[in-house]
Amino acid sequence: MTDRQPDDVDALSATARDHLWMHFTRLSAYRDAPVPVITRGDGCYVWDSTGRRYLDGLSALFVVQAGHGRQELAEAAAKQASELAYFPIWSYAHPKAIELAGRLASMAPGDLNRVFFTTGGSEAVESAWKLARSYFKRVGKPLKTKVISRAVAYHGSSMGALSITGIPPFKQDFEPLVPSTARVPNTNYYRRPDESMTPEQFGVWAADRIAEMIEFEGPDTVAAVYLEPVQNAGGCFPPPPGYFQRVREICDRYDVLLVSDEVICAFGRLGEYFGADRYGYQPDIITVAKGLTSGYVPLGAMIASERLAEPFLTGTNWFAHGITYGGHPVGSAVALANLDILEREQLNKHVRDNSPVFRSYLERLLDLPIVGDVRGDGYFFGIEMVKDKATKATFDAEESERLLRGFLSSALFEAGLYCRADDRGDPVIQLAPPLTATETQFAEIEQILRGVLTEAWNRL
Repeated sequence: MTDRQPDDVDALSATARDHLWMHFTRLSAYRDAPVPVITRGDGCYVWDSTGRRYLDGLSALFVVQAGHGRQELAEAAAKQASELAYFPIWSYAHPKAIELAGRLASMAPGDLNRVFFTTGGSEAVESAWKLARSYFKRVGKPLKTKVISRAVAYHGSSMGALSITGIPPFKQDFEPLVPSTARVPNTNYYRRPDESMTPEQFGVWAADRIAEMIEFEGPDTVAAVYLEPVQNAGGCFPPPPGYFQRVREICDRYDVLLVSDEVICAFGRLGEYFGADRYGYQPDIITVAKGLTSGYVPLGAMIASERLAEPFLTGTNWFAHGITYGGHPVGSAVALANLDILEREQLNKHVRDNSPVFRSYLERLLDLPIVGDVRGDGYFFGIEMVKDKATKATFDAEESERLLRGFLSSALFEAGLYCRADDRGDPVIQLAPPLTATETQFAEIEQILRGVLTEAWNRL
């Protein structure tokens, strides 16, 4: 239980309501309701200011790979802060950023040897776009500036990253955005355009839409294709067999960079350090953040191939881009300690071994009339909800509003499960527990979801 008195709890919530502008939050939702205040975490669980415990079924935000309450990570941060709390990597370097860059380069596939640090995923995504544009200017292809991404894909909230994002409602308030982006279909096999397609056929079809878009935009104008190994928004779309291999062939054919956006998928989420390794393809750039430090300190990175660095290695050429806190000493120290934990505790193997068990618990929910599809990989799954399983009919806007924001989000939390009920595509529940989760947590997730989803169906 918490040692806060009730008045303190109420005061915290009131101050949050009046002064804390919460991200991606309808502020009106807390006009007459208290703001949930999470005060501590341990392993796969968090506690609120009233002392109630919740299973963290989302790793906070696809972030806390090693679990909450890791003293080793806190101590790494404190030790580094006492030695060198901050120094920039603008024409200088410090030991932890150097060590971490070398370690990431040794882990990344192929010749991805150059590590440009940021403080988060959006910055990493924007850095990759800036590098792509700058690189092509230096190799005599200055018109190659455009980016292709997938429908419903989320790549960040800053203006450039938001331009690449494929979710129109997220963009409307901020338009006009950075021009020169285009969308292609995602890899949602459940919603494939032709039911007779095999997974392999669907993968070829989806990849070929990228080639089609490059031709439409003009091959001499397209710089990069941004793809997540498993697309998050829309509810966990894994790649069909052969999809990424065909995309790689297309990118090579048109001299287009393949950016693997692994802000969520890297560092064990799919049972490998990188999703590119999980699915056997070679990107030109990988973007990472979140699980790099298990969220204990903000840190992100763009990891680029040696080929992309070559034009900047001679003469007066330089990459005119930098971020104040990129490669922060404390963040770098925590990332190194976090990678030590992932390696020492063999968390990649733990995920690979237990992912089928996690999937089996979630697939038990397919007996419910509201559950249409269970999909994902590693410790990263989505459950798509439907109102007619036979036809795959989804909910209209009003029904989705009542289902997700009117009931599911609060009901799941009240039942003791923190996860995400989302309708950026079709209505889904997203699940991504810490990589330390075991069958105990899988069973708890299934039990809570079963009760709440049954109630949700009865309310429709």
